[in-house]
Amino acid sequence: MGRESVESSLIMEMRRGTIVLVVLYCLDEPVYGYSLVEELARKGVPVEANTLYPLLRRLSSQGLLDNRWDTSNSKPRKYYVITEKGRELREKLREQWNVLSEAVFGIVGGSK
Repeated sequence: MGRESVESSLIMEMRRGTIVLVVLYCLDEPVYGYSLVEELARKGVPVEANTLYPLLRRLSSQGLLDNRWDTSNSKPRKYYVITEKGRELREKLREQWNVLSEAVFGIVGGSK
């Protein structure tokens, strides 16, 4: 495995662990998948659709998101919104993120 593929793989692994938290924070209001892809990219967290859609389905099956189809337009869209169970988990994940990010910053902080 070349250096670039190792680097790319490790970066993807690190990002994968944070996507759930970020997605849960973006779903206080109903959002459809592609608009979420665009919103995340605008906020500096690009996510491929083929990564996001399976994640949304998994979070829905775990009871963390509700979803509904809007068929009022010519193109049906599936909207996702966080559930109360999702909000509770989101808060726990945020707490863990704060603890972990503070510890990591303490280790790698301003060093180059």
